Amino acid sequence: MELNRFRKQLANVEDACTLAQAIVDTVREPILVLDKALRVIAASRSFYSLFQVTPGDTQGRLLYELGDGQWDISKLRLLLETIIPEHGVMEDYQVEHEFPGAGHRTICLNAREVFYEGGAEPTILLGMQDITRQSALEREKEALLQQKDVLLEELQHRVVNSLQIIAGIILMKARTVESEETRLHLRDTHSRVMSIAALQKHLHSPGAGGPIDVGPYLAKLCDALATSMISDTQPISLKVCGDGGSTTSRQAECLGLIVTELVMNALKHGFPDDRQDARITVGYDAAGTNWRLSVADNGMGRPDGVFAQVKTGLGTSIVNALAHQLGAQVETLAGPQGTTVSVTRATFSAKVRVA
Repeated sequence: MELNRFRKQLANVEDACTLAQAIVDTVREPILVLDKALRVIAASRSFYSLFQVTPGDTQGRLLYELGDGQWDISKLRLLLETIIPEHGVMEDYQVEHEFPGAGHRTICLNAREVFYEGGAEPTILLGMQDITRQSALEREKEALLQQKDVLLEELQHRVVNSLQIIAGIILMKARTVESEETRLHLRDTHSRVMSIAALQKHLHSPGAGGPIDVGPYLAKLCDALATSMISDTQPISLKVCGDGGSTTSRQAECLGLIVTELVMNALKHGFPDDRQDARITVGYDAAGTNWRLSVADNGMGRPDGVFAQVKTGLGTSIVNALAHQLGAQVETLAGPQGTTVSVTRATFSAKVRVA
């Protein structure tokens, strides 16, 4: 009903043409109306303004002859002469060109073929969106992101090198002091600094952005811990097991620091004798947002059924503080078969088997 009323109101051809031209002029983006031969029937005011041309230089001329032939582009010819007749539409085709009067521009083109019930030849509406500034901003953004990645990589490299230098200085100092207690404290500090350096090196290595696979991450960390903390004369194995999963870089760093402290504690207190089958097992299992991290050893432990007493040492304080950041609970269970320290988030109850 509405369409019929609209047709009656615009029964006069001149009135219809006037309305069509008014619509074209109202749209902000430049628009060309082309006939089947790609000759310009009409153009919007924004087209004349952007490309600094006049109606006399535009109307009735072939698209490829406009200006200095700036629209005579082979890919555009293919689109308009082949794709439009076959599909009737062209969307988001970008053209970069040095247009006389407009300068270097990036134009996004959209075209649609229009058919008429009265039998008139179809026309093509060619819409243009000037995305020059948008494209420049995108390129600038990509360049800044690449620069940021390079600077972050250089920063992390310097942090790791600085930590290793500090660790070396601490170890040198430990060799020169006379107090055995001071020497032990310095060696503990050296081990902590080296573990942090190993964490930083793994978390911020090239290509390590995004989620961190916990299994490979902990395996690599434990390899570094074994190399730096277990001497050739100590027959202690250190391995990782569990279902794994992935997590954020920040959470992985906390998990790594917890593992480091617990492994250090097991090496210091779990094996006072020279047993031949000494083992430390690091386990991590996850289910959705819930997870459980455990570090278990088969060391001296405590009598059956007795929980380890709460300690107030630096390592215990670090583990508790990191667990609090992760919203997790710490539980320590020790018996004749060794000691297991579990850090659990939420209701996850899977058990880690100690081999």
